[in-house]
Amino acid sequence: MRSMLFVPGDRPERFAKALTSGADAVICDLEDAVTPVTRPQARLNVADLLRTTGRSIPLWVRINPVQTDDALPDLAAVAAARPDGIVLPKARSGADLHRLDHWLEALEEQHGLEYGSIKVLALITETANAVLSGASFTTPPARVIGYTWGAEDLAADVGASANRTADGEFEFTFRLARSSCLLMAAAAGIAAYDTTDIEFRDVAAVERRAQASRRDGFVGKLAIHPAQLAPIHTAFTPTSDEVTWARRVIELMSAAGGQGAVALDGRMIDRPHVKQAERILAALERR
Repeated sequence: MRSMLFVPGDRPERFAKALTSGADAVICDLEDAVTPVTRPQARLNVADLLRTTGRSIPLWVRINPVQTDDALPDLAAVAAARPDGIVLPKARSGADLHRLDHWLEALEEQHGLEYGSIKVLALITETANAVLSGASFTTPPARVIGYTWGAEDLAADVGASANRTADGEFEFTFRLARSSCLLMAAAAGIAAYDTTDIEFRDVAAVERRAQASRRDGFVGKLAIHPAQLAPIHTAFTPTSDEVTWARRVIELMSAAGGQGAVALDGRMIDRPHVKQAERILAALERR
């Protein structure tokens, strides 16, 4: 998934637009975008969408944190309708992921679903404690397919009055949290997704930041507005030059017959470059 687009669960009139937006996946939100008063109806809205809509793209649900009273009601409302995945916010440590895994295992058993069929994407840097508990996220349950991060709750937790500079780039503390997410995902052997961008009218800014995300190692990016999708997809789609380079690397290394390094265009390439090439070709397949 290059893009995952949020849509508030209490705004069912926006569901159709989200589903036809071109996003690679849609996240129906039951957490921050929904008030406690409207949350019961939002659960019904999302469950109805899951039951009645053909899955042309994956449909995910962001529930409330496992430490809240809303988390289990959120899961109970949507599990029978078979969401493709659950987005877990404000994970404090790896223990929260295992707690969610146990809940989902019970619900899958109850509703006749295959174990692990409901995947998980976790937000793992929304508190200072979570950032400092990075090692606990390196052995997640098998259903966890990726990590992402958030800056707004982290700003509130550390007492920051802002998390971005005047030009819209993240301040150091939040760049650290972003890098931590990337490293935790790599250590766990799963994908890393970059957080949402505040821009949606400045398409060039969205694409520039998404390109930086891909260059750093993220495989996709969360989105809050359909206008962000095209620049995100452009940024996360390999160029023809990248594809040509990747194929040449793999061909040369395969022909080398186990030789440690070979020359390509005046530069030496070895096993790390093969991994980069494989990643480029894998991204090409996701288009």
